[in-house]
Amino acid sequence: MVKLHDSYKRFLQIYTLSSNIIGTPLLASRFVPAHQNRHEIRFKTSGAGERALQERQRQHMARGLPKQKPIAGVKEVIVVASGKGGVGKSTTAVNLALGLMANDQSKSVGILDADVYGPSVPKLMNLKGNPELTDKNLMRPLVNFGIPCMSMGFLVEEVAPIVWRGLMVMSAIEKLIRQVDWGNLDYLVIDMPPGTGDVQLSITQNIPIAGAVIVSTPQDIALLDARRGAEMFRKVNVQVLGLVQNMSVFQCPKCNHQTHIFGSDGAKELAQTLGVEMLGDIPLHLNIRETSDKGQPMVVSSPDSPEAEAYRRVAAAVVRRLAEHPR
Repeated sequence: MVKLHDSYKRFLQIYTLSSNIIGTPLLASRFVPAHQNRHEIRFKTSGAGERALQERQRQHMARGLPKQKPIAGVKEVIVVASGKGGVGKSTTAVNLALGLMANDQSKSVGILDADVYGPSVPKLMNLKGNPELTDKNLMRPLVNFGIPCMSMGFLVEEVAPIVWRGLMVMSAIEKLIRQVDWGNLDYLVIDMPPGTGDVQLSITQNIPIAGAVIVSTPQDIALLDARRGAEMFRKVNVQVLGLVQNMSVFQCPKCNHQTHIFGSDGAKELAQTLGVEMLGDIPLHLNIRETSDKGQPMVVSSPDSPEAEAYRRVAAAVVRRLAEHPR
């Protein structure tokens, strides 16, 4: 029995130290065996003891985290994320990158597609083929519309499923970050996978990030996950530049009647709750879907349209936020 309880206490110590990297600390009381008596493990601590434990945990995690190393040639990294798939994150990321360059043509912008399991950038940017290698054995990004792009979609067959475990995914992300010749970029926009998992942690812990843009529809179910995404970035000390409310309103092309299919102002209310900025609204419009499927993003294919203007306003807001809060 003594050995069992000693092992159990050791498990709790290790688990408690590791649980604070992200998420809610371990509620140790849930793991107390039914036969536990008052002479065995005590979980309650004083306020001073709790603070001391938290400081030890912070020091422990600081020792275990990798040191951030900038990407060669890249000045600022902007991550575009969402807690849930299907909210238009990749389309927003691509048009944000193009909007950054459209607003200031002296700026150079690249796109990194970090969604290993479901890469969308090749389709959105109308790019196919395998990257060439430089003399230093670095991959050269594929380029369209003046934007260099790198994606796992360039390295596998278009319809091939990527059935990988976590370590293989982390290795792929490391190669996409470190083994690419980006040249000199003012901004690298990273299209993150949905959720708050290994890829997000790996990227935020390994490279300095200027800020995160959270994309969500106004729908309550999407906003729940968007909030989780925003809280994750805060926990890993990445500033949230703001929220983009995608598919905010549908306007009938025949009668111009507006319908809020996914609800109205949900992302605006979430931004107020989180204390972050609302970067802009993107409407639900047929042209956005059609141009995306053709690999001709709105900002370049219909630059004078209201939809392209909406993306450029988001890009301008991102630049302003970066200037206001430099990292």
